[in-house]
Amino acid sequence: MATYVYETVPTNPDEKPRRFEVQQKMSDPPLKTDPQTGEPVRRIITGGSGWITHGTSILSMKTKGR
Repeated sequence: MATYVYETVPTNPDEKPRRFEVQQKMSDPPLKTDPQTGEPVRRIITGGSGWITHGTSILSMKTKGR
């Protein structure tokens, strides 16, 4: 299961949005309301923690046949 970050959409411009995390299947539709308060919410896109390598890949190195 993936963890998604949601943010409430305040109706009052002076209110700060509240962020929370929810574990959902990737196939589940995004939430439209906060499960605790019923306020409207939007999903926040955050950076991933993928595996990044730098330099030449061993698969792309050309080697001479022996």
